[in-house]
Order: sequence, then C-alpha cells, then structure tokens
Amino acid sequence: MTLVSAIQELAQKYYADTVALRRYLHQFPELSYHEYKTQAFISETLTNYGIPHTYIAQTGVLALVESALNPHKKTTALRSDHDALPIVEANDVPYKSKNKGVMHACGHDAHTAMNLTAARILWKLRDKFEGTVKFLYQPAEEFVKPDGTSGADMMIEDGALVSPSPHSIIAQHVNPSLDFGKIALKSGNIMASVDTIKIRVMGKGGHGAQPHLCVDPVVVGCHIVLALQNIVARRANPMDATVLSIGRIAGGVAFNVIPQEVELLGTLRAYNETWRYEAHDHIQRIAMSVAHAFGATADCVIERGIPYLPNDEAVTDRIKKAAIDYLGEENVLPIEAAMTGEDFAVYAQKMPACFYWLGVRNEKEGITSGLHANTMTIDEHALALGSGLMAYLGVNELSYEL
Repeated sequence: MTLVSAIQELAQKYYADTVALRRYLHQFPELSYHEYKTQAFISETLTNYGIPHTYIAQTGVLALVESALNPHKKTTALRSDHDALPIVEANDVPYKSKNKGVMHACGHDAHTAMNLTAARILWKLRDKFEGTVKFLYQPAEEFVKPDGTSGADMMIEDGALVSPSPHSIIAQHVNPSLDFGKIALKSGNIMASVDTIKIRVMGKGGHGAQPHLCVDPVVVGCHIVLALQNIVARRANPMDATVLSIGRIAGGVAFNVIPQEVELLGTLRAYNETWRYEAHDHIQRIAMSVAHAFGATADCVIERGIPYLPNDEAVTDRIKKAAIDYLGEENVLPIEAAMTGEDFAVYAQKMPACFYWLGVRNEKEGITSGLHANTMTIDEHALALGSGLMAYLGVNELSYEL
C-alpha cells in the first residue's frame, strides 16, 4: 500500500470522528483570546490519540508528531485556527451554536477538526516517514489587537517556530465559493495587509437651521472621505493593488441638530509594505488638512493590522504537485489574489509558507453561504478530504531534499 492510499484509508476510517469533532466545536464557539474550553478540548483529543502537546499562546496548543524512524531529519508545520466570530447563527441544525451571539462562521471549527485528524493519521503512520510535523492550533486569528498583534504573533513569541524549527508552514482554509472535492492555490501574493482607519472630526455643533453659526463635521467628514479616494487614484502606483474603504460614518442625535463631532471608520488594504506605510502618512495628512480647510480639526489613528500574505513559490509548487497526486490534476485549481486578509501572513513573512483554499460548496445541498455569513456551513464530506490532504502535504514536505 502506498503512503497516499494509507493516508486516504485512515482519513475515511476517521471520518465520522472528524465530523463529531467539528460539530462539537461548532456548538461551543469562543471568541478570540477566550478559547479556553476549545483549548482544553483540543488537548483532551490529542491526549486520547497519545500525541504529545503543550499549551501555548494563552489559548493555543502545540503538538509534535515525530517519526519513529528519524525525527531529526526535517521539520514542517501545519497550522489551524480555532476562534469564532460575534455572529448570531441562523442555521437550523442539531449542532447549532449554544453560545448565543458567537458562531463559527469562518470554518475554524472545520480547520481544527481536520488538523486534529491529520495529526492522528500521521501519529498512526509515524513509522512510514522521517522527520517531525508540528501541529499549530492557533487562537485569535479573527481579531487583531490595537498594537497590531494577533494569535499568530503570540504563537511565534511563545516559540512555536523553534525547537525544532520548521523549514516551511502550511495552512488550509475552507472556501464556500469553491466546490467540494477541489482545492485552489497560487504562488506569490494571495491576501492583502489589513489596517484600521479611525478619524474623529471635531467641528462646532448647533441648530440645523443655522449652519452659518456652526462648523459642520458631517460635511467635513464627507469631504475627507472623497479626498481619501485620491490616495488610491493618484498616489498609489497602479501596479500596487490598494483598497481604501470607509465603512462607517457616525455622529449626530437628531435630524435638526448639527453635531459636535463625527467618527469615520475604514480599512486600508495593500500588497506592498513600503507603500502601505506611505499611505498611512497620506491618510493622516489629508484628514487633518481637509478638516483645517473647513475650520474643523481632526484626529486620525491608524491601527496597524496584519501584513500581506505571500505564498512561497517553491513550497507552493511542491504542494500543488502533492495535491495532484492526492486529488487528481482536475481538482487542483488556480485562484486569483484577494484583498481580504489572514493572520497566517505573520508566519509567511518570516518563513516559506503556503496558504490554500479547500472547497466546501455543494449547490445541490444548498451549501452556498459565504464566509462570515450567519448561515455559513460546509459540505462535511470535505472533512475527510481535507484531513487526509493535510497529513499527506506534511509528510511530502519532509520527503524532498533541502
């Protein structure tokens, strides 16, 4: 029996258990930095499998599957995330979230279940390969702190990438726009950096019928929004993909009252780190200058988020070839870069990495809701495919010559 067929056989054998893991996690979601029960569940599961592990990054887990033949030959890492979102679930299923207002709407329950089963598979087959696979069960992917750190930073700070140090790291993410049975990936830039823009415009409030006696922060805020669009249109190199969107304008209490101040909230996305920080300076200068021109003042704070995510060309090429071996060439698809963000980028900025999408869409079953939707779900048959594929990609990364 080949290693591929052995892994596929175990992935199917453990399929029901993987579904049970995912459904349990789905029922008991926890928000970023509060995943204590999730951490305990992951630990209990790994203990049942006999896999050594330790707590890390406050609410994360780090597990090691070492070869019984030669654990020191080489090391790679497989990462999953396990935090949920502040969303009220609308799905009517037996395993619906029991934590009101919290939901696994981004598939992190599936990611964790598949990574647990991948570890179980390789633990079972540890006499069939050489090297060590690190399994990173990461918290807090969804929420970046104001200082720009997230769960990935915490994992790295606590030593997830040392002793032993992996030569590469892989992450798999479910994708409801991609049909079950397929994966999609590309080398190079795949996701953008993510920064939060916070602008407070201070004017002079008063009666809505007496604007000449006021400095209207609503009008000033609108001019700032329009002026900011010139950063993308006229300051960014057209070859550097950039998005600047204002998603919230808040202020005022009544239809006939000009408010004292208005708050603008937005996001900046980019693929060039040098330009990213240049854009920060442009945003701050424009916000304050436009406000000053209208007799108002403005405070502008830009909270640095995650960097852009580049897929290493060599790692991605190896993963593509291994995925073809495992799934067949017709099921391994290309994909375009997106302006969404992922904190896996923190690892990818430090070491060779690859992030790819796993299809979970099934139109016949009505499984089509997008990520972060309150009806998001998956075709659970993808759990067997994804857990086996992750296991195979891990041992494949150990087999090539450095």
